[in-house]
Amino acid sequence: MATGEFTDKVRILIKAGDGGDGMNSFKAFKGKPACGPDGGDGGKGGDVYFVGDKDMNDLFPFRFTSRYFAENGEMGGTQKCFGKSGKDLYIKVPMGTLVRDEESGRLICDVFEDGQAVLVARGGNGGKGNVRFTTARRHAPNFAQKGEKVKQHYVILELKVIADVGFVGFPNVGKSTLLSKISAARPKIANYHFTTLSPNLGVVRYYEKSFVAADIPGLIEGAAQGAGLGHDFLRHIERTRMLCHVVDISGCEGRDPIEDFKKINDELKEFSEELASRPQIIVCNKCDIYGAEDNLKAFKKKFGRKYKIFPITALSGEGTRELIEGIFGVLDTLPPVEPMPIEEEFEYRANDDLNFEIFKDEDGVYVVVGGLVDMLCRNVVLNNPDSMLYFQKVLRLRGVIKALTKMGCTEGDTVSIGEVEFEFIP
Repeated sequence: MATGEFTDKVRILIKAGDGGDGMNSFKAFKGKPACGPDGGDGGKGGDVYFVGDKDMNDLFPFRFTSRYFAENGEMGGTQKCFGKSGKDLYIKVPMGTLVRDEESGRLICDVFEDGQAVLVARGGNGGKGNVRFTTARRHAPNFAQKGEKVKQHYVILELKVIADVGFVGFPNVGKSTLLSKISAARPKIANYHFTTLSPNLGVVRYYEKSFVAADIPGLIEGAAQGAGLGHDFLRHIERTRMLCHVVDISGCEGRDPIEDFKKINDELKEFSEELASRPQIIVCNKCDIYGAEDNLKAFKKKFGRKYKIFPITALSGEGTRELIEGIFGVLDTLPPVEPMPIEEEFEYRANDDLNFEIFKDEDGVYVVVGGLVDMLCRNVVLNNPDSMLYFQKVLRLRGVIKALTKMGCTEGDTVSIGEVEFEFIP
């Protein structure tokens, strides 16, 4: 999703490199045109990695480029020379980026640290040259193996800001002003709603300690269902260790601080029960405005037993020192931010599944499909007797002939396997 120039969710297409084909060639000397096989292996295709980059703030660059393909391996050469492997592709993303497979929704990785490189798609292996197929009985194989072909995949990149503390509250309550006072962050500040259109991060230092704070764009009622800006950015406080709930205690815009506090917590709960149960302190801002003192008394009476309440004036910085000490007091009791757990290591690979399926089409042709067929298409040269013998041997060893017979395929019926179509002989 994108709001303004900030982009925190994109869909891109990635593909590892195909393996290069093996070379089918023979040594040739003057007067002796064929003196034995010398075809080299093809090069491996390039891998695809995602790399964490602390200097990137969002996924905006991916709005201009959405296709990321690693380099293919080169074909093998003569004189047993190997083909050159394709270059690996490194895709830089902000820290805190989740990578998901679009088709299954499966989480592939959480790029959590600066410089962390995660292998997502592995390049295809290069095909073997004809010199690799020589045996005691086969001295001059006139075929080579094709390189592995890999599929392209759509993935979803989703940014979840990594911060210790998330500032939440209605628009224009002073979250950005507070962040600018306690850190070196310089967010855009103005006296109107939705000045902040993207999460702002600031590092708060206090003696030898520090924490990262995130100023989340103001929420409104219905944010959990997508109203206003809130729905797009609620995900950015899912990683936070604690929440600072900022309220305008003055009620200068005609709002009720108590009702505002309840409404925001209702939105958090509707979005995520876990998020709503996160440790939370309350920051009562704009204490210098007329009417704030009476509202603060009522607020403390209502919530003072359950929450720690810090009255401040963000504009002048009054009360911020006590607030920072209070935040550290809570953080010291909490575990550090952790990357999202991955159930099982996952990466895209070339199809190495050697299973097969058989179905009968409307013309009565028995069609064999699956990973075994893909492998045979790589290894079989149709006009070469040795290669076709290998083809028939694999069909028997892998149970294809037996399965065809079981399905009712009889002598003379047509069987289609990849590019090969032949009359069945049991």
